[in-house]
Amino acid sequence: VTKYLLQSGLQKYLNQQGFNIVGYGCTTCIGNSGELDESVASAISENDIIAAAVLSGNRNFEGRVHPLTRANYLASPPLVVAYALAGTVDIDFEKEPIGTGKSGKSIYFKDIWPSNDEIAQGVQSSVLPDMFKSTYEAITKGNLMWNQLSVPASTLYSWDPNSTYIHEPPYFKNMTVEPPGPHGVKDAYCLLNFGDSITTDHISPAGSIQKDSPAAKFLLERGVDKKDFNSYGSRRGNDEVMARGTFANIRIVSKLLKGEVGPKTIHVPTGEKLYVYDAAMRYKAAGQDTIVLAGAEYGSGSSRDWAAKGQMLLGVKAVITKSFERIHRSNLVGMGIIPLCFKPGEDADSLGLTGHERYSIDLPNKISEIRPGQDVTVTTVTGKSFTCTVRFDTEVELAYFDHGGILPFVIRNLNKE
Repeated sequence: VTKYLLQSGLQKYLNQQGFNIVGYGCTTCIGNSGELDESVASAISENDIIAAAVLSGNRNFEGRVHPLTRANYLASPPLVVAYALAGTVDIDFEKEPIGTGKSGKSIYFKDIWPSNDEIAQGVQSSVLPDMFKSTYEAITKGNLMWNQLSVPASTLYSWDPNSTYIHEPPYFKNMTVEPPGPHGVKDAYCLLNFGDSITTDHISPAGSIQKDSPAAKFLLERGVDKKDFNSYGSRRGNDEVMARGTFANIRIVSKLLKGEVGPKTIHVPTGEKLYVYDAAMRYKAAGQDTIVLAGAEYGSGSSRDWAAKGQMLLGVKAVITKSFERIHRSNLVGMGIIPLCFKPGEDADSLGLTGHERYSIDLPNKISEIRPGQDVTVTTVTGKSFTCTVRFDTEVELAYFDHGGILPFVIRNLNKE
């Protein structure tokens, strides 16, 4: 991209307008373009402004481009430039000028928008086959730092316990030869109680690492400066960072906090307001299971694996919702988490559930006694009882659950072979 922008002469003029190359790939749409000017950030925060961003990406969830941009619009690259020049998304390009030229004349969208012929000519003269050929020819020798890395001769990976980027994951620790079998849930606390449309962006560790978050605390304790936090995406090989980033989205809303926005929850036994990770670890330390309550379309958005892995690492044993996004439901099963759906017409609110109860899920102890889509009874210590549909949708998914998830299922079957 840099080569054909330079070849076309476009980059010179983009630079003059402030559109310098600052990164590649997911830089902006995952929140790594940098901080806002302090005066702008203060104005947004102090006046509770719903600030907007326009990006040429494939995700527009609130707070993703920057924590202070709640409204994010997807557009083509030239439209991004046009909106930036205008300085607002509240504009009718057909009727209102984008700005004023050096001569004092109003400049409209039609004055700067290229014709199809101009675009075709630019592509023909600037996007050349040799650019791709030379780039791919050098792919194995173009990065000296990568090529000079010392590679151990061992066939097993040598884990560095001090690395904050790559850490040995706990998925196979204490794994037995025989599958553990199915399990119900007994007297679990509710970690989070959500409404509708909780996306994988709300659940997954995504974007920049906030300076006061559990992940930031973890990195600071290991001598990592704030400027070197990088992103959750770059640290996806470290489960300790990623677990701390699960449900760390700054725009998340849990009913346990009565509508308060932010990545915290109530630790039910004590009533304390804690970061979600800290509450989850307190439950785990006490040997207490947790569940998540949610509304419709839980897990919508991109089907990232960490949305499921993170919940498992937090100790979530089951998710009870009105409905699931199909791939996220499958991913939950793959991590050994029980997906349950309320019966049609019912949800946590209609059943009078607040999330302060303790929940038990009655599942048979033998996998042969569980059928895809069967009804199960959920009871609370407050005396409520309701029926849910267990969303193991296939016999294969039941096999995963019997083994404790897809990863131990694969390992045990490989050993058999």
